[in-house]
Amino acid sequence: MAKVGFLGAGVMGAEMALRLLQAGHEVAVYNRSPQKLSFLLKAGARQAASPAEAATGCDMVISMVGDDEASRAVWLGPNGALEAAMASNAILVESSTLSRAWILDLDRLAASKGLRFLDCPVTGGPDGARAGQLTLLLGGDRDAVTDAMTVLTAYSDKSFHFGPVGMGTSYKLIVNMMGAVQAVAAAEGLLVAEKLGLDLDVVAKALGEGAVASPLVKYIVTRMVKADHQDVYFSARWRHKDAVYALGQSTAAGQATPVSEATCKVFQTVLDRGWGDLNSSIVIEALR
Repeated sequence: MAKVGFLGAGVMGAEMALRLLQAGHEVAVYNRSPQKLSFLLKAGARQAASPAEAATGCDMVISMVGDDEASRAVWLGPNGALEAAMASNAILVESSTLSRAWILDLDRLAASKGLRFLDCPVTGGPDGARAGQLTLLLGGDRDAVTDAMTVLTAYSDKSFHFGPVGMGTSYKLIVNMMGAVQAVAAAEGLLVAEKLGLDLDVVAKALGEGAVASPLVKYIVTRMVKADHQDVYFSARWRHKDAVYALGQSTAAGQATPVSEATCKVFQTVLDRGWGDLNSSIVIEALR
């Protein structure tokens, strides 16, 4: 069993850390809001007062936070994890959905300290984490990936290794940008159907079973028709953040993305109206 430092116990991170505990790993967890750690402490986690304390002596340190700023804070801030004395041959795993540019910077910083680093964003949501069925989107050295899987399989049942560090993040940003486009297209379609007098319950069922069906479309049209935006699965704020990062990597790659740019502007409207902390299905109200 491994000694793991876990940074970030939000909706996803808490479920991932719990799976590590259930698999028998020793877990020290740091969260900016320590009051959210009670159920992990009851499950056997050790509360750390800082990222450095969580990382000290660890075989692996996993981060699951909201954005580049939060990631910089836990790795590089006062008492950041990179200040810690970790086990020899330790592996750092950044599982947050971040910008490609920051991931590459973090890899260089880890290498300067003789540490191995993987970017490993995940898909599957909180339900997937709870069931141990997340999909890992990995970038990094193959040997490091192999070694890391002895721990990461505690909350995953599928993985894709896309190549060197940064490639897992690049793929995740592409996927999330496509998801944002799907959400806006679904909202537009439902609003047109509404104005034409179609039964939206029937429309949602047909969309979920037709040619444009996807797990995201099936889930989000149901939320939109029911105006169920309070129970947050993926907030509009994080959807917009991922879209901004995705546009950044598209620009760096020299690829025009006019549909994605338009989608990002729609989600910016959602944030401008103060709806960022609601479920991303709220985008239909911005278009309404």
